Amino acid sequence: MSSAELSEADIEAVLDVLRSGRLALGPKAREFEDEIAQYIGTRHAVAVSSGTSALHVIVKALEFAQGDEVLVPSFTFASSVNVLLYEGVSPVFVDIESDIYNICPDDLESKITLRTRGIMVVDIFGHPVDWGRIEGIAARHKLKIIDDSCEALGAEYGTRKTGQFGDAAAFAFYPNKQITTGEGGMIVTDDDEIAKLARSLRNQGRGEMGAWLEHERLGFNYRLDEMSAALGISQLRRLEQFVSDREKVASSYTQRIQGLKYVEPPVVRPDVRKSWFVYVVKLNHGINRDAVIQCMAENGIPSRAYFSPIHLQPYILERFPDHSSSLPVTMDVSRRTLALPFHNQLKESEIDRVVQALEEALERSKLWP
Repeated sequence: MSSAELSEADIEAVLDVLRSGRLALGPKAREFEDEIAQYIGTRHAVAVSSGTSALHVIVKALEFAQGDEVLVPSFTFASSVNVLLYEGVSPVFVDIESDIYNICPDDLESKITLRTRGIMVVDIFGHPVDWGRIEGIAARHKLKIIDDSCEALGAEYGTRKTGQFGDAAAFAFYPNKQITTGEGGMIVTDDDEIAKLARSLRNQGRGEMGAWLEHERLGFNYRLDEMSAALGISQLRRLEQFVSDREKVASSYTQRIQGLKYVEPPVVRPDVRKSWFVYVVKLNHGINRDAVIQCMAENGIPSRAYFSPIHLQPYILERFPDHSSSLPVTMDVSRRTLALPFHNQLKESEIDRVVQALEEALERSKLWP
């Protein structure tokens, strides 16, 4: 479905660290932080072991706790919700917008209660949310904002990059992301106290000046190793090229898919720069998505349903047996979205083959019950 683009420079960067013998708690992680902060335009960046750990540390640093409510979309990856559950915070699920699949500002504001402490915003598939409205709602109700921008490195809303919004933001560097460190993540913020707490929490709760066996608070081992950081530095130098390459692949897909029946290409609003993470189409009502996936697989083309609603996952239903959420757009979109093969260097001939297989699968699927 997707793959990282690695160069000889990436490999040499990792080998240089291995040759140095300094594999952890060294200069590369600090350099990677400095370069990410400069690229995003924030005062601080804190490297961690994954996007999930980045989100978890932010939840802890904002001091959300048992009994608090945080508004979050259900149409997202599980981490967006799990990091709240780790701290006993109650997720309140919010519906999404029907065109870009991001959290819906109208539904968001309608679900604020006296227990609401914050909003977990997700820039889904690399498309920024409607930040103008989200920031306005948060200001009116005095809510904290976490930006789960794990899928959106390089995206922009107006003239601002994702990562500049909210109290703190998280990025992820898994191999299917815009850049990779293998595993890894980054917290970015302009808040000095959040950054200070994040550095402590990722490092077993140690203070900045404390001894190795002195711990100021309960923390985690969420550090990023030096090999991963070196790979991240090397990859970051080509980020703009990667984003451009992904845009070209997405445009090629869209040009072809616009001519097909029974399917809609992704929407990109005019006031944003989308940093393409995946290429997700929406099937028309009445098309059997499982049949499409099976037909494409028979032609050697992998595809995947994307996403399944989090509020219907078994572990959520077990925790909240009395929970009910009216999320009509989420339910509709989750039944109809389909991710196609997507990566930086997908060739025109490969795109043609995927789209041809999709067209055949759409026609065949109409014959299924």
